Amino acid sequence: MARVWIEDRANHAEYLTAMEKWQAAKREGAKRLAPGRWRVRWYGPDGKPKAKTFGKLPQAEAEKDAITARLDKGSYRDPKSGKASVKVVAEEWFTAKRKIGRTTRRDYRDLLDNYIIPRWGDWQIAAIQWEDVSTWLTELETQPGKAGKQLGAARIVKCYRVMAMVMKHAVFSKRVSVSPCHDHELPRPDDEDEHVYLSHSQLERLALAAGEYRLLILTLGYCGIRWAEASAVKAGRLSVPKRRIRITQNFTDVSGQLALGPCKTHEKRSVPLPRSFADELGTLARGRKADDLLFTAPEGGPLRYANFRSRVFDPAVKAAGLEGMGITPHKLRHTAASLAIAAGADVKVIQTMLGHKDAAMTLNVYSHLFPDRLDEVADALDAGRMVALAMADAPLTDA
Repeated sequence: MARVWIEDRANHAEYLTAMEKWQAAKREGAKRLAPGRWRVRWYGPDGKPKAKTFGKLPQAEAEKDAITARLDKGSYRDPKSGKASVKVVAEEWFTAKRKIGRTTRRDYRDLLDNYIIPRWGDWQIAAIQWEDVSTWLTELETQPGKAGKQLGAARIVKCYRVMAMVMKHAVFSKRVSVSPCHDHELPRPDDEDEHVYLSHSQLERLALAAGEYRLLILTLGYCGIRWAEASAVKAGRLSVPKRRIRITQNFTDVSGQLALGPCKTHEKRSVPLPRSFADELGTLARGRKADDLLFTAPEGGPLRYANFRSRVFDPAVKAAGLEGMGITPHKLRHTAASLAIAAGADVKVIQTMLGHKDAAMTLNVYSHLFPDRLDEVADALDAGRMVALAMADAPLTDA
């Protein structure tokens, strides 16, 4: 049996009955289309029969050829699959995200529930066009968000990226042939996370002002680890002789509860520890079990970011005379990167220290801090050429 064929329904009872009803409706002024005489029939990759009717034979023949070609190339998709609602496809996509962290999962859920499903949930996935997505982005920019405030550029970009991932899932599951989430102009979050770079003296003043948390500030400012990673460092992960801190876990705040889990992007790494305060960290860790936290709250237990900001960090920023710079515990990563670059560290070292996925990401963020080394390259090439010229002019000697 052919994989795709055309069936003439001219003598089918159901077709004749449908035609009689159509003709009666037409006499009464109805303008609906006549029932399709030509039916294209085929079996999908799942082995189930499919069918689609057309009023004219050339239309049916064109569809037959198109379906045959898609079946042959493996690009076939069931026309009915595109009728699935966005909320169904979105839940499928979310359920399939098996490797994301708790914070990312929470963010995805929040974006789905507040900005994607309310707007697109009842739409058929195949009905969304490029211009529909463009209109939605304009709405996100001009209308208040869930909290009643204008959404920032970074939040809008996140909404778009989650929607794009849902549509990509629809492409992979062959519900649509192409995603409408491409080549859209997105707002630029230029000023939302402006980098702050402290000097050695400024960082030292801030650390001193933090009192008993001086070593934590120095660790954040010189090692470049994230707050969630620093608060999860255990005594057994500190190696003073090697001057390393092993980063393997972080704390995530999930609905007010701190949960310990793998570090961001699951990239375990060792970060360099300056000798100038490595011994002090060793003293801090002395007497603690390997699984005990290195930095703890005054009453014991893990540090909470909000409490640390309000009780320790923000007062220390004021005492150190650094108000107005927008410095936060997280932005001390930028200070660590800038000081390391100024010290001559190459991009791969910076990447490892910060836990970036690849060096390209590090360069995208900090390329402006790397000095212009073109003159160094030219000087090195000159040195090599002068050596070669000197050797060429040297007199030959007997072996």
